[in-house]
Amino acid sequence: MDSQSPPRIFSRDRRRAGLRRALVRQSQRDAARYVLQDMVEDVLDRLEFMRFEPARVLVIGDWTDTLALSLRGRGAKVDEANVRTMDEELPIEGAPYDLIVSLASLDRVNDLPGALLHIRNALTKDGIMIASIVGAGSLANLRRAMIAAEPDRPAARMHPLVDNAAASALMQRALFKRQVVDSHALEVSFGSLDKLVSDLRDQGLGSSLASRAPALGKNSLERAREAFLQAANQQGRVLETFEVLTLTGWKD
Repeated sequence: MDSQSPPRIFSRDRRRAGLRRALVRQSQRDAARYVLQDMVEDVLDRLEFMRFEPARVLVIGDWTDTLALSLRGRGAKVDEANVRTMDEELPIEGAPYDLIVSLASLDRVNDLPGALLHIRNALTKDGIMIASIVGAGSLANLRRAMIAAEPDRPAARMHPLVDNAAASALMQRALFKRQVVDSHALEVSFGSLDKLVSDLRDQGLGSSLASRAPALGKNSLERAREAFLQAANQQGRVLETFEVLTLTGWKD
């Protein structure tokens, strides 16, 4: 491997497979989709606050199609990129765009600085990037349960997550002239560990780590379930947090 190549943390094949399964699961009426819905609503609120009306837009990662539909309703010409086939570590075709939006995607690329630089290069002179990811601080109860499942030698089962400081540094490295990094908490309650895992799979948020951990044995799984429910409230519900990190950058 080239010494200058980024470390291979994620597997594109596992990521694609997870997204394919998620789209199948989304055919069920009760499938979870709240993380992406929250991100879409947040992007629309930001555009309204900025009073920004882009003419050409690229939307990456919105398998609900709701963001593209809303922007087209505002008169924008919108291209949509399917993250099952798009390689975000390569230059973006179809540029330039006034706005590029990436949803729940950039946190699972091996060369994140390179992907951000490709997005910046694909923007018009006054173009804007808005990228939302699940950031550091998310799923604390799930992480604790995974450690409890294998107390002696826990396997890597959850993604490393980007925090605000790291995101700001990455934006500067990608040469954005102005940038804002902020976050908000999306809180969801669960009655069991199994329901949380099911929701993650519904939304294509399962593991895509390059190193595949072995399946949990029966005893390990029971330890994880018990550890997860230790955080339950009086109603038997565990409040889990998705920390949604949003990176906004202006090309010039």
